[in-house]
Amino acid sequence: MTKLNSLQYKNMQSLHISDDLSLSILNNNEAFEQLIKDFTSKYSFKNLNTFSFDNDGFLGLLLQLSKKGTIAISVGETHALIQAAKSFEELGFSLVWISLQKDGKVNLDELKNSNVDFLFLSSYVIDTFVKTNLEEVRTLTNAKIISNASANFHNYSDVIYFDSYKLTGFNTAGVILFNDELFDEQSIGFINTIAIYSIFEALKNQVFENSIQQIFKEKLQKAFGDDIYFFVNSDDTLDYTLHFALKNIKAREMIRTLALDEIHITNGEGCSLGLSKPSRVIQAMGYDELTSRNALSLTFIEKLSAEQIEKIVNIMAKKYRQIKVLNQGN
Repeated sequence: MTKLNSLQYKNMQSLHISDDLSLSILNNNEAFEQLIKDFTSKYSFKNLNTFSFDNDGFLGLLLQLSKKGTIAISVGETHALIQAAKSFEELGFSLVWISLQKDGKVNLDELKNSNVDFLFLSSYVIDTFVKTNLEEVRTLTNAKIISNASANFHNYSDVIYFDSYKLTGFNTAGVILFNDELFDEQSIGFINTIAIYSIFEALKNQVFENSIQQIFKEKLQKAFGDDIYFFVNSDDTLDYTLHFALKNIKAREMIRTLALDEIHITNGEGCSLGLSKPSRVIQAMGYDELTSRNALSLTFIEKLSAEQIEKIVNIMAKKYRQIKVLNQGN
């Protein structure tokens, strides 16, 4: 099996939880306290909470922050946060939306004139994995930067959170790390110890391969010729990812047929969430819905030889031609 979709479909296969992590007000909970210490120390934060990684969970975070200041959110953030932000507005609250440019980069110019206290902005854009330089962002705003660190951690983030499903394959809960008293203290009855343990284990074992992006890109371009194009420049993305598009077919057609050959790719976050909708990130960049359905994304977690890459690409090209022929017959 060739797994080229790990940032959207991570699967731990098995999960073993020790009874030592069961919390009780009558115990000192030493194992749990050590786990928290190890987790927070790894990223140099003091506090840790868990929250439901969905619309309701992020809405709860937004409501807590709204008591302390104004909020801005990049449209390139995770689907659950975007949905929560829309619910937040429907409740009568206001926030600032930060758009994406045609090249997939976050429109940082919009931060120059926005007086916000909290900024949901990660070091990468969901789906395309275009990088955002948070060090530069710090020069444009005094807002606390709240980032999704599931695929990449940037030390200029003031708050970071992790997506359990993307990291472990289990939808338990998200984990958020922060300093000061930014969020309410949780009672032990509402702390998801399984999420904390499983996410931390996944992060400790997380590995990426940074050396084959360009080789993959060149072989894809050679195999597909004019049928391949790029929404974003691969030089602007995380080194262990590659985002591209194939003309005149829907991404899900390639995803499904390649899975039969045990080659696993994705078209982005929506694919992993079981949504049939095309990438909202590509549409936010200014492309129409039909074009956005062409998008595909690869993640590299293991070293592959040039011969292995060529074999994979040749299978992809063969499947692509077959799909085009079948579509012409319909």
